[in-house]
Amino acid sequence: MISYIGSFIILIALLNASLLVLSKPILSKITSDYDSLILSTSKLQFPLVLIAFICLIIAFVNDDFSLKYISSNSNSALPFFYKISATWAGHEGSMLLWCLILSFWTFMASMYSKSLDTQFRLKFLSIMGFLNLGFLLFLVFTSNPFEKNISIPIDGKDLNPLLQDFGLIIHPPMLYMGYVGLSVVFSFAVTCLLQHDFKKEWAKWIRPWALMSWSFLTLGIALGSWWAYYELGWGGWWFWDPVENASFMPWLITTALIHSLITCEQKSMFKNWTILLSIMAFSLSLLGTFLVRSGILISVHSFANDPARGAFILLFLTIVVGGSLLIYFKNSPKIKDNISFDFFSRESFFLINNILLVTATFTILLGTMYPLLLDLLGLEKISVGVPYYNAVFLPIMTPLALLAGYIPILFLSKRKDKKYMLNHLLASLLVVIFLSLLSIAFFDNFNLNVLLGVFIFIWISFNIIYDLINRYYLSKRKNIFFTNIGMTLAHLGLAVFILGATIVENNKV
Repeated sequence: MISYIGSFIILIALLNASLLVLSKPILSKITSDYDSLILSTSKLQFPLVLIAFICLIIAFVNDDFSLKYISSNSNSALPFFYKISATWAGHEGSMLLWCLILSFWTFMASMYSKSLDTQFRLKFLSIMGFLNLGFLLFLVFTSNPFEKNISIPIDGKDLNPLLQDFGLIIHPPMLYMGYVGLSVVFSFAVTCLLQHDFKKEWAKWIRPWALMSWSFLTLGIALGSWWAYYELGWGGWWFWDPVENASFMPWLITTALIHSLITCEQKSMFKNWTILLSIMAFSLSLLGTFLVRSGILISVHSFANDPARGAFILLFLTIVVGGSLLIYFKNSPKIKDNISFDFFSRESFFLINNILLVTATFTILLGTMYPLLLDLLGLEKISVGVPYYNAVFLPIMTPLALLAGYIPILFLSKRKDKKYMLNHLLASLLVVIFLSLLSIAFFDNFNLNVLLGVFIFIWISFNIIYDLINRYYLSKRKNIFFTNIGMTLAHLGLAVFILGATIVENNKV
């Protein structure tokens, strides 16, 4: 009975998403209160999908092996918490989780977009509705978790032993929250293009959504790395697995987007570039979905090969990405942009940051897609492994990490004169070089890579700590201590990560 309720609710959610997508001329024939209908349907989407998701959880807990998905991913002896996490352990359930999270972001966007212009808000929510509709169609026609077995087995096949872990409980939901959260940023960017404008106030509105998505992506990737390190036996915290890359690429572009939004909000600069980054971030999220769900990749993350699923996602990917890029190239010239800045300004270094992050992303994209394209064209089969990524990715990220240590010095130039800033730069370099050389005594297998890693860690940490001390004393006269504190802590976290990676790689057997 519960399975029929779940299937019925998914169909209702599909109809509700269709109402969000329908154009105003069509809906105006049904009701004169078009605006209220759009807002109501955007808020109703989440409770509908939530009910369907709860139905699937109940079916798992009650060992309803009449459902194909449950008989393939659970059995009666499976512990209670693993039965719940098994809900998203396979393809069908994880897609329902994806739809649930997408409907949640749609609900939140509807609730917290009241400050936006009414017409802008309605277009924005309609685009979110289109994304909901696309994934629900995919769920209903290719990935229905409530599909029945022809004959009911006595017991299920059990959950994959590798997935019977705490990592399954928290890693996929966190990663999906980041993946799908980028749909808000994407929809907002496309709406800006349709409106032929991108205001400073809009940049201020969208930045928290980008930060939330980035935070969830960071947490999801970190949890996946931790899980792989102790459970999957890959021999390290990062393996450059193709599906790992698929989650890392949106993270890099979202990092660039966050920096670009700061400049856009404060100086009304890089508007078109910021919009393009917003489109790229979610596009790479969809690409990652295609790579995992189509079965074209060989990875521990990949789901079973199904041509119908791959074809559907590829079509949806083409419509969403291709359509948004067409709108971008058509309408972006109509958005007035300010691109004048001094070479040694903060805006200049943010632009360099963006260029490096985008370049790093495309090196990963090339390494991930190139073997697939060769195979598709019937040419030689090759594999791209760790040596390639170490050779092309690390040289790009090294100057990027050095920039993270330079930003506090750049902030000093606003509070002190240029001579003071240059003196501080020279002094900090001397101190960091001395401490880096001193650290040689703490490493058994010392090499230049270790020296570089330690140097970057000390460089970032020293300048950030000095900046925080400087802020503390200045805060007695001005309330500036917590200015950009989030960015400061993120850069400090980067420094700690670099040190940890350096130590792990140095001690690898």
